[in-house]
Amino acid sequence: MPYITKLTAKKILKNAGAGRVSDSAASELARALNVFGYQIAKKAVKLAAHAKRHTVKKADIELAR
Repeated sequence: MPYITKLTAKKILKNAGAGRVSDSAASELARALNVFGYQIAKKAVKLAAHAKRHTVKKADIELAR
């Protein structure tokens, strides 16, 4: 299930300065952001578990990047 939608990806591209955005470009950006975000989340969860915490903190996200 995608967390970043195609519409959200289009908004990001528009805010970045794109005049027009194709559906395929928005879909690809959404896919890439979802994959990247999931990878960071997995690493952050492992870092929190290593610290014997159930709560993922901001520092875990920063370290996972």
